[in-house]
Amino acid sequence: MIGMKKFVGILIAISTLSGPPQFLHAADRVRLAITNPNMSFLPAGVALRRGFFKEEGLDVEVIRMTVPVTINALLNGDIDYTLIFGSVVRANLRGMPLKVVAGLLDSPTHALIARPEYKSVKELKGKTLGIGNFGGTDDVAARLMLKHSGIDPEKDMKVMALGPDRARLAALKQGLVDVASAAPPADSEGKKMGFNVLARAYELFRFPFIGLGTTDRKIKEKPNEVKRVVKALIKANRFIRENKEGAVQVLVEWGRVEREHAEASYDATVKVFSPTGAIPEDGLRLVIEQAKGELKITREVSPSEVSDITILLEAQRELGVRAR
Repeated sequence: MIGMKKFVGILIAISTLSGPPQFLHAADRVRLAITNPNMSFLPAGVALRRGFFKEEGLDVEVIRMTVPVTINALLNGDIDYTLIFGSVVRANLRGMPLKVVAGLLDSPTHALIARPEYKSVKELKGKTLGIGNFGGTDDVAARLMLKHSGIDPEKDMKVMALGPDRARLAALKQGLVDVASAAPPADSEGKKMGFNVLARAYELFRFPFIGLGTTDRKIKEKPNEVKRVVKALIKANRFIRENKEGAVQVLVEWGRVEREHAEASYDATVKVFSPTGAIPEDGLRLVIEQAKGELKITREVSPSEVSDITILLEAQRELGVRAR
């Protein structure tokens, strides 16, 4: 038998060797919403699977939600953050106390995929466009790409909402539409089916697509938590840009994507992952103007009304990242 003092001494020694008790350093619980575990939302998967959230003292639960549910959940406090961007801006302009605090993808990953007989975007005038949902990013990106080539989608195109990417490719194959807007890996799948990729959004303009959004209350009451979430996601983006194999592996496992499609998605989109978390002002103004048009708002809206980059700048300084 050993004495009580000696027993306590042994416990202290074991505790010292193994590190402080876990409960003394419990991570902050955070709930983060995404709409799909795909390439676009990969920063969340990488930060989760590669431990960047844990490095920042965060215990993050990533939840899949539709956009309307996400906005309501943010306002009700059921979740803390979302990676959708444009919908947060639109909600802000509707008077909801939400802001974007970082940018993760500088532009949509969507492409215009057309039937074999079409070789340029200009040939699509008067034709039929397939999108997922009206007002969705695929719709917005398609309209901007068409406008870039001088086509007014409101006057010069018929637009059909068809649902998921696979339905859009099927509609192309059946000749129900002439062109479809879709994100990787649908572009590589479309090429295999004999279709032509006529344009990619990120090659034509910057239009922040994925970023971090939260409530005004969270920014005010828990700025340190917001900063740690931002830092973890910037680390994830830098990992994605610098480590193809690691990023693809996370996409395969987390997104349950076939490796061939995961690699094609990576190659088609890696350029738009921001290494700094910055929100490009020109792109943000495009998002604002698009939202104003949808909501029929005519007044001037400044970027600072829908975004708050104060915490982002602190995160960049602590990470030694130079804004661009």
